Amino acid sequence: MSIASLVRASRATVSGLPPGFWWLWTSTLVNRTGAFVLTFLSLYLTQELDYSAWYAGLVIALHGLGGVAGSPLGGMLTDRWGRRPTMISMHLAGGTCAAALAVVSSAWGIAVVVLLMGVAMQAVRPAISAMIADMVPEADLRRAYALNYWALNLGFAVAALGGGAAIFLGYRTLFVADAVATALCAVIVFMRLRETRPEARVDSAGQAVQEQRVTVLDVLKDAPFRTLVLLNLLVCLIFTAPWVGLPLTMAGEGLSADSYGMVIAVNGVVIVALQLLVNRITDKRSPAVLLTVSSLLFAAGTGATALAGTPLVFAATVVVWTLGEMVHVPTNAAATARLAPEHARGRYQGVMGMSWAVAGFVAPILAGWVVDGPGPDVLWMGCAVVGAVAAVGYTVLLRRALAEDGGPAEDEPRDAAPVPAEKAGPGEKAGSVEKAEPIEKAVEKAVEKPAEKAEPVGG
Repeated sequence: MSIASLVRASRATVSGLPPGFWWLWTSTLVNRTGAFVLTFLSLYLTQELDYSAWYAGLVIALHGLGGVAGSPLGGMLTDRWGRRPTMISMHLAGGTCAAALAVVSSAWGIAVVVLLMGVAMQAVRPAISAMIADMVPEADLRRAYALNYWALNLGFAVAALGGGAAIFLGYRTLFVADAVATALCAVIVFMRLRETRPEARVDSAGQAVQEQRVTVLDVLKDAPFRTLVLLNLLVCLIFTAPWVGLPLTMAGEGLSADSYGMVIAVNGVVIVALQLLVNRITDKRSPAVLLTVSSLLFAAGTGATALAGTPLVFAATVVVWTLGEMVHVPTNAAATARLAPEHARGRYQGVMGMSWAVAGFVAPILAGWVVDGPGPDVLWMGCAVVGAVAAVGYTVLLRRALAEDGGPAEDEPRDAAPVPAEKAGPGEKAGSVEKAEPIEKAVEKAVEKPAEKAEPVGG
């Protein structure tokens, strides 16, 4: 596979998306490039302010707890208030919290600020996801979510490297830089993005149709979506477990903290280097198949950690579950957008985001308890079992739902996106799809087919 082929595949992956998406993509990149708070918060609390490691862990857990509340809140505001004002206000709120950490030093003060920051940071995500679903054609949704996730990881990698190099300036300086970057995101949204919330439908007489109000409880009554959320929660638990269990496991093998740093860095490197190619290869595939495959990759990667004993083998396991992450995150986001009614996209994305937040709060505590109790091997084998259960669930429980609402069943290849019932025109059947090429040809196309000219970032 030549470099020229990879370049062509990358150009094809980023082509054909609307200019507004690239401004949103840029705001995500800027936001994550300045994301210094969580990266260095534990060091700041223990080294600069002399708090205990227990307190540092509690504060970070509070950030996750804030996200549990922030996600449904952001979903409600996104649908009621609009995507644009929700993003602007929550970015400004998050930036204010980051700036406050530079001056607040009391235990209670820090805990409250970090909790509110968790609310603000998670509340903005349903608005971003809903806006992408509003502006990007349905057939390109998974690709758009993959590109946005790539920007998030690229920005995080830059933040980790830049923050480490600039640590001599002091932790408070980094927190101020975080606040400035987050405020800049609000400026980008205010200056360059228009509101995309769908307008109210009108009847034959030209009168606005009153859509049925959708609450979080109503969203959870949607059986296929509720199943998607629960299965995503299982995947999120095994995705989050390595961030706590892996350093403890490697320490138990007598490996240094530096070894863990190099091993976990593989996650970011693989995503930044391969996300575009993986997205190109998996584009137009069945959502149920992709979610099943990603769950099996999570199961294999985390389960194999029980057999690892050297940094190289640990790194290989990280590569496996990172591939699962790269497939799962955009596919799950696209499936959420396709199952959601247009007027309730924010709430659906908010409920889905809540599953990520719950896992971020529960998994670290659970992983630490298992490692200290039954042992790390039990943790990794348990992750493998949970991943396998999720894979079966996607295949058995969601095959038909995703085929009808967002993709074909596993045995029904896909090329074009299905036509939603509310958008089906004369002669079109809702949910109809065209046949796809065999996956071997899709791989060949990903690396050989000349690409169309890509839209520049910023339109």
